[in-house]
Amino acid sequence: MNWKFINSGFSSGKYNMDFDLKLTEKCNSTTSFFRLYRWKPYCISLGANQKFEDINLIRAKQDNLDVVKRPTGGRAILHAEEITYSAVMPLGSGLSNREIYTKISEALVRGLKIYNSKLENVELENLQPNFPNLLNQPSGVLCFASTAKSEIKHNGKKLVGSAQRKMNNVVLQHGSILCGTFHTKLPNYLNANLSDIKILNNELKNKTTEIETILNEPVDYFKLEQSLIKGFEEEWSTKLEEVNFEPAF
Repeated sequence: MNWKFINSGFSSGKYNMDFDLKLTEKCNSTTSFFRLYRWKPYCISLGANQKFEDINLIRAKQDNLDVVKRPTGGRAILHAEEITYSAVMPLGSGLSNREIYTKISEALVRGLKIYNSKLENVELENLQPNFPNLLNQPSGVLCFASTAKSEIKHNGKKLVGSAQRKMNNVVLQHGSILCGTFHTKLPNYLNANLSDIKILNNELKNKTTEIETILNEPVDYFKLEQSLIKGFEEEWSTKLEEVNFEPAF
């Protein structure tokens, strides 16, 4: 398998999601992609089956936040102080969708441990929550309110949220690696009453963590990116070839 690496820097929410979709079109039986990117302006993304009505779009616009839908499933995320990854690869590699999901997560775990030895306790979740039950709770709209199987946590708190979708003969997986705390402001942009917003704010703070919080120091984004690349190469026994790809929309 020939892996290409793309570091596309900061872009808008729509651009980032369209970019990932374009990579599914460029992917073929011999070429896969690993991409790292960030968000400018900050952006709320919704799972493919979520409704925009979940979000207070007026307040989000007032605070200069993009609001977009992801092509994958899952629930709402406020993309802010984070590095986002996407991995696009063809099916038929001998790995199931679940095995691909787990292997990509393991690659991220390797990268985080390379970044700082204090992240040695980062691990994958072993249990799958009861999603039908969760979705009926007030926190059901929030991705980081629970940790799915093979997502990444540190001392029981969610650090990386990921989602995957099969598209024809290609698998798209992308997710958020939390670096700072701005993501916890997401409940303030929900169409919910003040009581529920307060509860959800506390829930996010109790159930999530960030690299900055764990290490008690600012994140070196360049070093983190290089560490994630190294972790990916080690886990997949490959050498990432960096390419400049500008999709035509």
